[in-house]
Amino acid sequence: MFIGEYNYNLDIKSRLAVPVKFRVEFKQGAIVTRGIDNCLFLYSKKEWVKLAKKLADLPISQTNSRAFARLMLAGAMDVKLDKQGRIMLPEYLRKYAKIGKKVIVAGLYNRLEIWDEGQWKKYKTGTEKNSEEIAEAMGELGI
Repeated sequence: MFIGEYNYNLDIKSRLAVPVKFRVEFKQGAIVTRGIDNCLFLYSKKEWVKLAKKLADLPISQTNSRAFARLMLAGAMDVKLDKQGRIMLPEYLRKYAKIGKKVIVAGLYNRLEIWDEGQWKKYKTGTEKNSEEIAEAMGELGI
């Protein structure tokens, strides 16, 4: 289970260190793809297979299904941890997420999210301001 918030810097070659406590989950490989809210999602191979199957099963006749599958699948890239536990973030994904040098890695149960530090701060400030409304909506979902 991935949880927590971690601060990192991209190195000169656009490599990002994966938090040490999560590296074992990515030993068999990982997938990085476009996320929602202009961040990147990092999945273990095992979790990616589950998600990809669900995406493949979406009805291709529905516009939103096709669009979401394209967002997630066409933007995906296989990545491997190097000996220092880093992954390479491709330029097209860094551009999508507006990632600069300072990066936040956030654990979200079955995936990691990779954010530009400034984008993360803006997002977090907005959600914290609206936390009561968000909590109320979650209550309607049974949480």
